[in-house]
Amino acid sequence: MKNKRVLVTGGAGFLGYHVAQQLPGFGVAFMAFNDIAPFFKEEYPEGALLVNVDVRDKDAMTKLIKDNNIEVIIHTAAALPLCKREDIYSTNVNGLRTTLEVAQDCGVERFIFISSTAVYGVPEKHPLVEDDPVIGVGAYGETKILGEEICREFRDRGLCITIIRPNTFIGTARLGVFQILYDWVDSGKRIPIIGKGYNKYQLLEVTDLIEAIRLAGTLDPSATNDVFNVGATQYEQVRQDVGALCDFAGNGSRIMPTPAKIVKPALAFFEMIGVSPLYKWVYGTADKDSYVSTDKIESKLGWKAKHSNKDALIGSHKWYLEHKDELETAKPGVTHRVGWDQGILALFKKWL
Repeated sequence: MKNKRVLVTGGAGFLGYHVAQQLPGFGVAFMAFNDIAPFFKEEYPEGALLVNVDVRDKDAMTKLIKDNNIEVIIHTAAALPLCKREDIYSTNVNGLRTTLEVAQDCGVERFIFISSTAVYGVPEKHPLVEDDPVIGVGAYGETKILGEEICREFRDRGLCITIIRPNTFIGTARLGVFQILYDWVDSGKRIPIIGKGYNKYQLLEVTDLIEAIRLAGTLDPSATNDVFNVGATQYEQVRQDVGALCDFAGNGSRIMPTPAKIVKPALAFFEMIGVSPLYKWVYGTADKDSYVSTDKIESKLGWKAKHSNKDALIGSHKWYLEHKDELETAKPGVTHRVGWDQGILALFKKWL
């Protein structure tokens, strides 16, 4: 992306924040970030444009992209699973279509869409490859599938679009559901895992995802105009990876297998009555294998993951430990950059 003028939608989010840390090293000519959430200016590069513009607002997006001669768009904007269903559809589908329409009208050269491995649902076959069937779980997974369909529509119109399907990605400043895990580990609690933990659950360190984005914005369009899975290439069984985090804490925290046939219906009930932050994708896949093949992005773009699941978990936990005092007084929310209200899980924590 050297010497390019880049816009990052959803720039105030967890991924947008990390893209902002890396963009200067890419040699970009101009950086713009938009979101409906507030920005913390000190976290962004000097000279970057930070604007509160909604991706669903076509006039405002046109002005932003046209006035700043944007050449590359990294589309990270998305309403996450804890948001209302109508907001998820409105942002993830209508907002994406609006941004693509403006991108095409303004002559944007490249569009990088951050999708999700949630498009695969809860499959039995692993590892997953890019042409496997897609079956979304919940509104978020459904809208990512629709988003990819919209991207293919605009690709057929001549726009160069890279679709990246990352696994659950974590790193410094990642909170959300992971803050719950880190809080329990830091408290020396037993950590319930759904099932026996013999399943493999692939994660992704966010800087490895940033490298995939860099390649998508840099290499020849003949290679990047495609869809790619991205995930860690070193990952173990859940009991081993979470166990390594407990071992790092060194305070007696340890994993505690639980019967999936009892726990999953209970979590579904708690979700239905609104007392649990865990949504279906989290507890629905927790006892299942969940990993993708990265052969395609490795062979076509030369991408390689540098971090294992254990690296990602421990690195993210270290950041949590450094900031936990300020996090304890922060207001909970629904994004990955803030803690989530533990709800009924806080009650269970006292028992464990």
